[in-house]
Amino acid sequence: MVEQQEASEDAVMTRIGQAIMLLHGGDREEARNRFGALWSELGADGDALHRCTLAHYMADTQDDPGDELAWDLRALTAAEALRTGEGPGGGDGPGAAGGRGGGPGAEHRDTPAVRAFYPSLHLNLAADYLKLQRPDSARVHLQRARAAAESLADDGYGGGVRAAIDRLELRLREQ
Repeated sequence: MVEQQEASEDAVMTRIGQAIMLLHGGDREEARNRFGALWSELGADGDALHRCTLAHYMADTQDDPGDELAWDLRALTAAEALRTGEGPGGGDGPGAAGGRGGGPGAEHRDTPAVRAFYPSLHLNLAADYLKLQRPDSARVHLQRARAAAESLADDGYGGGVRAAIDRLELRLREQ
């Protein structure tokens, strides 16, 4: 049963990855359609890492800055559910503590993966708020992105996120 559930979860991540490839390949509309179909399948009770990942990338398919903000907030909400152990797909439910049940306060098996997402989640929210001409909210999330980026490795991903934080900070100063 556990193996079947893990295989099923891998299939969901594979489908999310396929939609991400479409997005990065320039087919935003098809990526948006696939993300939308997956979101409907996952529902509110879906795995929090899946919801976080999907919403994070679904935001990038949006044409309206308000819609982009809504999806980025969904991604952050799902990440918070993993971090705090609250809500669907987090805490001591199925999959917690490596699928061994855990208990209150046990770290969900996907918490380290989501922890690496936080700088990007907050960076995207800061950019959303800047697009919506809400610089104070943008600064709050930019500060959170910078603080979260301290935990990133000194590699290509970490360097890229830090550089994007610096670029957005410069844009905010020009406001």
